[in-house]
Amino acid sequence: MTERRTILSGSTFEERIGYARAVVDGDWLHVSGTTGFDYTTMTISDDVVEQAEQTLRNIDAALGEAGCTFADVVRVRYMLPDRDDFEPCWPALRRCFGDVRPAATMLVCGLSDPRMKIEIEVYARLRHAPST
Repeated sequence: MTERRTILSGSTFEERIGYARAVVDGDWLHVSGTTGFDYTTMTISDDVVEQAEQTLRNIDAALGEAGCTFADVVRVRYMLPDRDDFEPCWPALRRCFGDVRPAATMLVCGLSDPRMKIEIEVYARLRHAPST
């Protein structure tokens, strides 16, 4: 039986909707679609690049809690309501994923809050199964 463990960020969305920021299942980490909210204050910038940077900090925290880093990410999905907002985020995304080169997809779609300009979801492989 593989270990299944949830990781919570403190986001009010997790409680209201009923999900976890991430789930460790055996040696896989599934990080939910993550946005640019600062979960300590539940505020979000109007700037897409600042949102991307905060999103990456939020993802980094989930990765760290699972014992992973961006180097362990094998799949990433970028979701944006406005395709023109994607390219300005590339430098921030390249800082985290440029050496890793995970499989990636960018989708143009509506997000659950009109203030959200980017959402990122990642899958990572734990190098060593986490200890209990």
